[in-house]
Order: sequence, then C-alpha cells, then structure tokens
Amino acid sequence: MPAYLYKARDKFGKPINGVMAAESENNLVIKLNQMGYAPISISEAKEEKGSDFFGRFRRVGFTDVNMFTRQFATLQKAGLPILLSLNALSEQAVNPAFKEVIAQITRDIEAGSNLTSALGKHPRIFNPLYINMINAGETGGLLAQVLERLAALGEHEERIRLRIKAATRYPLIVVIALTIGFLVLTTFVVPRFAVIYSQFKTALPLPTRILLWIHAAITRFWWLSILIVGAVVFAFNKFINTKAGKFWWDNRKLKAPVFGQLILKLSMSRFSRITATLLESGVPILKILDLAAGGAGNAIIARTIDNIKASVNEGKGIAEPMKASGMFPSTVVQMVSVGEATGKLSELLLNVSDYYDSQVDYTINNLASLIEPILILVLGSVVLFMALAIFLPRWYMMSLFRR
Repeated sequence: MPAYLYKARDKFGKPINGVMAAESENNLVIKLNQMGYAPISISEAKEEKGSDFFGRFRRVGFTDVNMFTRQFATLQKAGLPILLSLNALSEQAVNPAFKEVIAQITRDIEAGSNLTSALGKHPRIFNPLYINMINAGETGGLLAQVLERLAALGEHEERIRLRIKAATRYPLIVVIALTIGFLVLTTFVVPRFAVIYSQFKTALPLPTRILLWIHAAITRFWWLSILIVGAVVFAFNKFINTKAGKFWWDNRKLKAPVFGQLILKLSMSRFSRITATLLESGVPILKILDLAAGGAGNAIIARTIDNIKASVNEGKGIAEPMKASGMFPSTVVQMVSVGEATGKLSELLLNVSDYYDSQVDYTINNLASLIEPILILVLGSVVLFMALAIFLPRWYMMSLFRR
C-alpha cells in the first residue's frame, strides 16, 4: 500500500501535515474527511534510498522506552487522546531513531490501526510482553493503568541493570588493565629476553616457552590467531543456538560462581513480577506463562515455566510444579499456595518478587566482595606465570655461571 504526504486543516483551521498509507489519493481524502480534516494537498511519498540500511544501525535504548512509557501513562491519565499524546511524545523524543518510530506509530493509527498493531510493527523495540499488556489495556479500557504498570516494571529492571553495571565496573577495569599489561609484556618486553635466551643452547623452562609462543602468535601469526578466535566464537555461537547447546550453556550460567545465583534470582523475580502484573491486567494465565517462558532468557528456567503451564492446563495449580522444580524455596512455594487458595495470587506473587528483590539487593551490594577472591586468584595466577616465565631462565643461567 503506497504512502502519501498530505497537508490539511482541522475543524479549527489549524494546519496539519503528515504521512498516511492508503490505497489511492481518493481513499486518503475519504480517510481525512472521516477524521475531520479538510485536505489541502496530497502527494505520493518518495522512499529515501539507504534510509532502511542506516536505520538498522540506529539504536533505541531501554531508557528511551521507559521514558516513553512513563510519559505516555501520564498523558493518558490526564485524559489526552492517543494521537495527541503520541504527537507530543514524538516532539519531546531526544533519540532521532525513536522519534521516527513514534511518528510511524502515529501514522499507522491515523491510517486505521489500533495501538497494539502499530506497536507490534516494531518488535525490536516493543517486546511481546509489552504488546500483550497494551492489548489487554486497550481491550479492557484500562490503557492508562496498564501503561503505569509497564512503566514501573521497566524502571525496576533498569535500576537493577544500572546497579549491576556499577558493581562490576571495578572488576572489569582490573581485567582490562591486566589484559593490556599482558599484551604489552608479550609484545615489547619478551622479545628483549628472547634475544638473550637464544644465545644459550639449553632448553628453556615451560612457562618461558609458552610466553614465547604467545609472543609469536601475537606478532608473527596475528592473522591466524584472529582466524582461530573467530572460528571458535562462530562455532560456539552455532552450538549454543541449538536446543542441546542452549540447555548446556544456560545450565553452566546458572552454576557459575556468584553470578549463577544472581541470574537465577533475577529471573525468578522477573517471572513473579511479570505474572502478577499481567494477572492484574486481565491477561489469561496460559498466555501469561507463555510470555514469561519466552522472556525468561534461560532455557532451564523456561522449561520450569513450561512445566508450570502444563500443570495449569491440566486444571492443577502452579505451587506444586514450582516445588517439584527445585528452583523455588519452600517459603516462596507456600506463599504461592496461599495465594491460590485465597484468590490473591497476583498480590502474593508481588510479595514473592519483593522477596527475590531483597535477595538480589544483598547479592549486588556484596558483589565486589564476592568477586574479590576470584579476582585475586586470577591476578595472582597471571602474575605468577609471567614472573616464572621471565625470571626462571635467569635463575637457571646464574646457576650455570656459578658452575
């Protein structure tokens, strides 16, 4: 369906312009008249070449979507029509890519689409959870309340992300500094020692030989090293994208020191909060579990949620499969069981989410101290290896000279 640029005036005589899809110019005139606009001029919109190509590299961040949702919720609570709200949000958007997305959503609604369909055309920005909650809000006439819940959910996740970034910043800087130091050592320092060691016919110690091999790989065969690393990364990505590989990798992540428990707690908190929010929004429980499994981000946790869905589909509750999975503490299972029995499942699930959030807060607050022993072990091992590689031959030569 072609798109047309139009200029028109509303019932107050105010000039407006925009882009709208229509079967023909006459069809567009009819649509504009139905919207209460008097057309002035209509011309076919010409698609700019290369715009789609460069659009792929534009990025709409998590913060942009959260700000959009919060402002949209505020405008809807104030009673503004959806189109006026979107126009205002488009003008206020700082990110040019997101400004164009909001403008496109506005044009789709003007062309006759509902908000759910218009948002659904941008799956990279608005995930299935977001779309389904908007759909529930539109259907039940509770759009402002649903947007409020979406904003709270997004802001909560953003706070967690920022705290994790802040907690891991120091260990990341240490690892980067260590990597740079190792590369400088193997590139500039090792060659000087290699010249000295080459004058002797005796075999070098194993740590020194390993360091010399690394130096050769970096300086002489860097292209081969890049090819090997690229091939390994490509093969690994291929493997973890298979069903068996994804299960293996997600299981390894859950069993990783420190971060494994953090990932598990974050996933369980998100599952509980999303389920509670969707229940309050009127989404059917089976649809909720589908969305929660798809948004879990971990195949092991998604399988647990699928087991809960199978139990619900058979007419049973969700507490029993939660207990059978072994991932939920008995306290959480009891809270969910009470929620099912009293009909206050969404309220109890929010309490479960708060329980996991408190555990996440404790882990994040102590993340630096939890990572510190691992960091010291890695640093000590690398420093010991480099020291042995450089000084062992010198000690060996000194013993030869004494003889």
